[in-house]
Amino acid sequence: MGIQTEYNPDLALRNISEFKKGNRKKEECIPENIKAGQIYEFLKKDQRNYWLEGEIALLEINDGKLSKPVASIIILEVTHFLLNSQLYTKGKYKVIEVFDPNDSKIHFNWVVRIH
Repeated sequence: MGIQTEYNPDLALRNISEFKKGNRKKEECIPENIKAGQIYEFLKKDQRNYWLEGEIALLEINDGKLSKPVASIIILEVTHFLLNSQLYTKGKYKVIEVFDPNDSKIHFNWVVRIH
């Protein structure tokens, strides 16, 4: 028996409409009117590890497909916990910059932030 852990180079959350429909918790979704400088909470199923020493991309996941980066964030803290025998990862992230969805500029080269 081993420890099942997923390593994520980004944070992928759902569209806020999933929360409004009652399909997801608020922390599983990208906040409405996300703003640079603000701190938000996130929640993901399973045990996940994130890079904590620099900027990573915040992506939107929709029908199993990942968007281009929505924002640049820094993960501030991560906690793993059990709820009803299901493993979860929760934490907090700070938004560094929100990207214009109509901008075609490349903001990350894999996990490296391009300024």
